[in-house]
Amino acid sequence: MKSYAVEYKKAAEDPSAYWLAETADRIAWRTKPTVGLKGDFTSIANEPLRWFEDGWLNVTESCLDRHLEKRGDKRAIIWEGDEPGTTRTLTYRELHAEVCKFANALAHLGVKRGDNVIIYMGMVPEAAIAMLACARVGSVHSVVFGGFSAASLGDRINDSQAKTVITQDFGLRGGKRVPLKAIADEACKDAKTVKNVVVYKHSEEKVGFVDGRDHWWHDLTAKASAKHEAVIVEAEHPLFILYTSGSTGTPKGLLHTSGGYLTYVGYTHQMVFDPREDDVYACVADVGWVTGHSYVVYGPLSNGVTTVMFE
Repeated sequence: MKSYAVEYKKAAEDPSAYWLAETADRIAWRTKPTVGLKGDFTSIANEPLRWFEDGWLNVTESCLDRHLEKRGDKRAIIWEGDEPGTTRTLTYRELHAEVCKFANALAHLGVKRGDNVIIYMGMVPEAAIAMLACARVGSVHSVVFGGFSAASLGDRINDSQAKTVITQDFGLRGGKRVPLKAIADEACKDAKTVKNVVVYKHSEEKVGFVDGRDHWWHDLTAKASAKHEAVIVEAEHPLFILYTSGSTGTPKGLLHTSGGYLTYVGYTHQMVFDPREDDVYACVADVGWVTGHSYVVYGPLSNGVTTVMFE
């Protein structure tokens, strides 16, 4: 591990040069940036800060593609279901294939670069697959915590103007069934922008279906190709929007960009947890929160680590 005091001093003295050096090999850049930070932390003018603005990438190539040659058969995700003894494992090669299939499914529905997509799911591998597939096609995902109400979900759909919602039939949490699809249906009643709802089947129970709007995940991916050419975007391209809880007012959508965010989560995951090649790493946060984004999905996968998802 590096010395915190030494690294802090270097980063504080010249943040642009420090982070440019850190990101050089941490990310699978298509075009490596030559500019680190544009903007001034100390400015009182509240000017925007831009990271690696002349760099180009797709974050999934850092989280998946670059691991295939040496880590293709390594476990990427170990999923532990709510029911004891229920488990699934996806290798990096398998995860890459599933992400590509769902990326092709999203593209088939018309999802494209810059589109906002709402994800309202439980802690299943498909939630991570949906996030990565959105990134693969250059769209902007917004994960809504699966414990939020229809009204809260509807607020976020309307604010983001999302045309696509990804959900599942039922979720499981602490032995209780959560009717995610029914809640999503209620939320969509006043959402004028929603054109497609994709439903992952997690149980054998029937759910309501709206013809022409609703699509089963397994139907969309059944014949989809396991290859998908990632959409390459600039470093400042939005990766995701995550809304505040709204406990002190209207929820606010916080936008995270691709290059700066991935550099941050890869760096902090490595520095804080010091993962080794054969380690199995677990963070029990929900992907509905930024900790789940950073330390269940993007951080460990960008570092080629085996990450545990707990339903």
